[in-house]
Amino acid sequence: MTNSVYTPETKQLRRSRSDKMLTGVCGGWATYLGVDASVLRIGMVAAVFLSVGIAIPIYVAAAILTPEEDS
Repeated sequence: MTNSVYTPETKQLRRSRSDKMLTGVCGGWATYLGVDASVLRIGMVAAVFLSVGIAIPIYVAAAILTPEEDS
């Protein structure tokens, strides 16, 4: 009998519809992680330059695989 009154809200990783520049991946990740989206966007741009473009297919894969948030 584990009938709990407390039901924690589960976080779901979704692409953002409101906080997006390209596809909403960084906005969705920022909401999920609880940080500012600008920090993730700057980190993504830095990752693209430091990884000589390897981060671009990772971003595209995240855009395809991450579902968009409900309206």
